[in-house]
Amino acid sequence: MPQRDATPSTGAGAVAAALHAAGVPRLYGVPGGGSSLDLVEAAAARGIPFVLARHETAAVIMAATEAELAQRPVAALVTRGPGVGNAANGMAQASLDRAPVLLLADGFTGAERAYANHQFFDHAAMLAPVTKAAARAVEPGGAPGLMAASLLATAMAAPRGPALLELSGQAARAPAALPGPAALAAAGTVPEGAALEAARGLLRAARHPVIVAGLEAAEPAACAALRALAERLGCPVLVTYKAKGVLPDAHPLFAGVFTGGAAEAPVLAAADLILLAGADPVEFIPQPWRYAAPLLDLGTAPRPLHYAVPAAGLYGPLAPALAALGGGASAWTPAAIAGHREAWLAALANGATPPGGGNRGLSPQAVVALAAAACREAGRDPRVAVDAGAHMFPCTTFWPAARPGDLLISNGLATMGFALPAGIAAALHDPGRGAIAFTGDGGLLMALGELATAVTLGVKLAIVVFNDATLSLIDIKKAGRDLPGGALGWPEADLAGVMQALGGIGLRATDEAGYRDALATALAAPGPALVDVRVDPGSYPAQIKALRG
Repeated sequence: MPQRDATPSTGAGAVAAALHAAGVPRLYGVPGGGSSLDLVEAAAARGIPFVLARHETAAVIMAATEAELAQRPVAALVTRGPGVGNAANGMAQASLDRAPVLLLADGFTGAERAYANHQFFDHAAMLAPVTKAAARAVEPGGAPGLMAASLLATAMAAPRGPALLELSGQAARAPAALPGPAALAAAGTVPEGAALEAARGLLRAARHPVIVAGLEAAEPAACAALRALAERLGCPVLVTYKAKGVLPDAHPLFAGVFTGGAAEAPVLAAADLILLAGADPVEFIPQPWRYAAPLLDLGTAPRPLHYAVPAAGLYGPLAPALAALGGGASAWTPAAIAGHREAWLAALANGATPPGGGNRGLSPQAVVALAAAACREAGRDPRVAVDAGAHMFPCTTFWPAARPGDLLISNGLATMGFALPAGIAAALHDPGRGAIAFTGDGGLLMALGELATAVTLGVKLAIVVFNDATLSLIDIKKAGRDLPGGALGWPEADLAGVMQALGGIGLRATDEAGYRDALATALAAPGPALVDVRVDPGSYPAQIKALRG
């Protein structure tokens, strides 16, 4: 907590004090001129380390990932103009995945705007669609610390999301008052009144309820309350990608992953009540809602539901709402739930090439299963970051999760280039566990510079590349179109060689034996290691059809 004393503070110092008071653990970014270096220095003086990324989008993804894991705001720092422009994709990811990120951008004073347009555009206007709030502290004599504190609180308010603070160099170096003590979040209260009675009534009448747990249920208290409710009811639980681990995959009530597609349809078709527990509509694929059962919607804040109108809704802190529902045992049997789970897994495994691999390389499912087995054998328990692309389907299905945050993914935005920076942030957040980044070759090529970041930081990170020299998911979607050569693929890149050139461990594998050896080396390495594994994309079409119908 910042101390009020007679020592004068600067604008940068006041912002750093606000970051410290909010519990911001790290500052990620790519600095420029203006306020950037003042903020890096002031943050370090408050015990907040700075992590230099190679690209602004990656820096914001790192901040969003740590915000998700730490359940507190994290800051990213960029320069004006191109820095903000490059950060836009990361801010969109933070927005659609509900991550509380504060973007600190160098700003323009009025005097600068009077004689120059160099690097200028309206930062706040550009980022308005993907920020909850923005403020400008560009003239000396303002209150940048108070602005930062307010934006941090806004970022954490439900639904969580990113905010923007512009700070000019002049304002960063001018005297400024320290912000007051950070406001404490209001304690969760048990919901009361007609809404709660309506929700309880729906649950009492249900014989075959199904719970769909979403990203908001990953918060520790909400997770515990959801597990308790599920076990009280004895009903199946589906999890979204962002909620993987809210109920462990090994739990007898786990029924699979919910995306809004076809794979989970059988268990939901058997439901007479669907309870959405912190499941944000941004998590679902854009398909019409296909279920007749009434919806009971629990969320941290009211939101438009684009799929169906809930029969009842409770909005506010999730844990007390889940605890207040009550409810007795359902009519579900363990055998019925297990049958749905096994059918879901079988549908996703359909069409996979043999575990040892076909002529074109290993099956994507084998890449995941062998990595999980290697971790067990090595006594490792890494978090996993998964990139966008066809490989995400076997990763999200077959990687076992036991706790929230065991699997990290960009779901709302589904941006390529996510896994590597997210894996770096996860390894920094919890060095003991480290991380694995599952990425396609296309996604890695979009974030290639962050290999240098991982090597420089020495993070415990294994990067597993599903290399098929193609945009596999887009290739599946081409639907017989006669596209020009090179539209969906490229010559196979030597990604292991790139990693070696940057000073890291780079390994290649084309068969099961080679992949096992490479995994053992990567998992035993003290720092980052990349395994470039040739995969056969032949199973992807069947998996996508099973998922989405």
